Amino acid sequence: MCRKLFRVQATILQEDEEKVVVEESFQPKTIPDDDGKGIHGGSSESLSSSGLERWVIKLEQSINILLTDSVIKILDILYHDRDYARFFVLETIARVPYFAFISVLHLYESFGWWRRADYLKVHFAESWNEMHHLLIMEELGGNAWWFDRFLAQHIAVFYYFMTVFMYALSPRMAYHFSECVENHAYETYDKFIKIQGDELKKMPAPEVAVKYYTGDDLYLFDEFQTARVPNSRRPKIENLYDVFMNIRDDEAEHCKTMKACQTHGNLRSPHSYQKDTLEDESGCILPQTDCEGIVDCVKKSFASPEASNK
Repeated sequence: MCRKLFRVQATILQEDEEKVVVEESFQPKTIPDDDGKGIHGGSSESLSSSGLERWVIKLEQSINILLTDSVIKILDILYHDRDYARFFVLETIARVPYFAFISVLHLYESFGWWRRADYLKVHFAESWNEMHHLLIMEELGGNAWWFDRFLAQHIAVFYYFMTVFMYALSPRMAYHFSECVENHAYETYDKFIKIQGDELKKMPAPEVAVKYYTGDDLYLFDEFQTARVPNSRRPKIENLYDVFMNIRDDEAEHCKTMKACQTHGNLRSPHSYQKDTLEDESGCILPQTDCEGIVDCVKKSFASPEASNK
């Protein structure tokens, strides 16, 4: 049964596309009635609720886009001709949301409000991927200037607490904001590759990139790509061009994952499907408590005291 009348579709991203597009589309879902047939709304109360949710989603996304555009303009001024330094700042910032998500999820888990291992696994894998992007940029000299390190680290601290607050209030809004950031990262790398591609092909790949993308243990590399089957993407690293191509493609995968997260409870670990099949056969599936945002968690914890006693 659908939990929401509207599903956010903030990004449409296909495998063969060259550009990630952030779109706002609000398509009403049909809700089955008692006979199993689909109906739209059904009552003035549900229509009013769905209309309010649509308005809230538009407000959340408008705020996110405004914030993202403002930061991009500042970065354009400071780093219009310093690509590696810009990439260092971007990658320092890009991994922060995943730390914030994990922090709030651990809080929920401690209180018994919402326990979903897939979210913790995927977000850690995303932070692991972004950390290696950062290591690559450091090896390329992107952190050479004190000012760049100072700016990136202080933005990251502010961004962390902002994301924790946003995620606690509205996970959907926090995930959409992170999608906007990843979308900008994708477009930035895509533009850089098109302009500098010939030069990049002549340059060697950093050692950290070779180890990360072609190592023996690629479990975490598969884990953050929730739209792919594990082992379906194995990068080839021969030069710096290949490195940036894969970093760009990583950002596209992050966009897909952040889009999936905007539908509550929709995120699944790529490695969990086979495990779930085995659990279904054994009949041993533990019930999950569920909530969305701290207000919703508190409300449900008081509304269903018997669930917390299990």
